[in-house]
Amino acid sequence: MLFYWFLKFVAIGPPARVVFRPKVEGIEHVPATGAAILASNHLSAADWIFMPLQLKRRVTFLAKAEYFTGTGVKGFLQRAFFSGAGQVPIDRSSASAAENAIQTGIRILRQGKVLGIYPEGTRSPDGRLYRGKIGVARMALETGAPVVPLAMVYTTRRLPFGKELTQVRVRIGKPLDFSRYEGLAGDRFVERSITDEVMYEIMTLSSQEYVDVYGAAVKKSMDATGASASEVIATLQPPATEAADRAPTSLAG
Repeated sequence: MLFYWFLKFVAIGPPARVVFRPKVEGIEHVPATGAAILASNHLSAADWIFMPLQLKRRVTFLAKAEYFTGTGVKGFLQRAFFSGAGQVPIDRSSASAAENAIQTGIRILRQGKVLGIYPEGTRSPDGRLYRGKIGVARMALETGAPVVPLAMVYTTRRLPFGKELTQVRVRIGKPLDFSRYEGLAGDRFVERSITDEVMYEIMTLSSQEYVDVYGAAVKKSMDATGASASEVIATLQPPATEAADRAPTSLAG
């Protein structure tokens, strides 16, 4: 716990604020107490640094177990860093890994903590917003925790002598209350509707183009074929007649 605040206020926080000048909008939407799910887009490995840097409450993330199993001095430092930074290991190697991750998130929320998650399940391969996985809905339904949509926005400012400076903005939306679906955890249609509603709010906050396929599937195909993200998406997206039904007036349908 102490190491988390050391990283935030001494080791990482001050230098990050000086260099990147992060800004936050909508900080009042994060509940001051009680469980809450912060659901964010995922553009950079630095997302988990800049997002909690703007919040008063500690944010706990779910991270792949490989970050916690290294050996030697490097492994020790890596474990200490990710543990201290508010990350909890999850095993992604087994068929039941997704369920284990969801149960871990539910346990954290039932302790009244703030859970930070990336519904896309992976970093965006090309800056677009990809289809969300339904774990966020399951955790919200099981715990009653509100889902706070959040967008990380990175812009580049050109400096003299050809240099560029990345500026970070964290946009936080109003909490989403899904209590109207109480008792429907496990209903795949309801969970998909909730997840799409969350992704729609993130899309609105981030102004990203939405792609109705999973980012992980796009990355896997890119690795296998050497194709670009756009080329892969063209083969994975539904036909235009179907896609028209999911136009961005709402993603909850």
